Amino acid sequence: MSGIIGKKIAMTSLFDENGKNIPVTIIQAGPCVVTQVRTLEKDGYVSAQLGFDDAKEKNTPNALKGHFKKAGTTPKRKLVEFYGNDWVESLNLGDVVGVDLINEGEFVSVTGTSKGKGFQGVVKRHGFGGVGQATHGQHNRLRAPGSIGAGSDPSRVFKGMRMAGRMGGKQVTVQNLQVLKVDTEQNLLVVKGAIPGPKSSYVIVRRFK
Repeated sequence: MSGIIGKKIAMTSLFDENGKNIPVTIIQAGPCVVTQVRTLEKDGYVSAQLGFDDAKEKNTPNALKGHFKKAGTTPKRKLVEFYGNDWVESLNLGDVVGVDLINEGEFVSVTGTSKGKGFQGVVKRHGFGGVGQATHGQHNRLRAPGSIGAGSDPSRVFKGMRMAGRMGGKQVTVQNLQVLKVDTEQNLLVVKGAIPGPKSSYVIVRRFK
């Protein structure tokens, strides 16, 4: 599965030929540089590491400076490893992967980190309805979780019980997003629908071929 690293720019909308308003997300995809190549003989598996988005030299550890120097490129902020297939095997150290890898009309999957929402209750986190009407003196129970299990038997709370806790901030993959436009001059992808993460967050766009 081939792919490219990108950055979420913004959401907007486009009109199709029938005048229907379509929500879209704009992604700055690449250019990415191949910073490492792993082979079956040397490493036991086949992969290619791509680097994206220039980083400051002073903020880069010396070990990584040598890593990027070997690839003949400047320090990068985001590194992602893509695993073996024919596309990966065709890449060489220092190659540049651009947005022209992806064609208009094809479908991609986008992986990103969802927005962190902090510690949330069960109504927001799991969609609970609350205890019910504010009757019989229940002045502060409208958004409460209610019972979380039986008493003497089993005398414990089962694992996986939906309760309050930290919400968001997890890796999320959205599949089958159609690419509506590809701008090779500005390295932009316009995909149909929403993708995880806030603006300026890194995402991985993978093709199914």
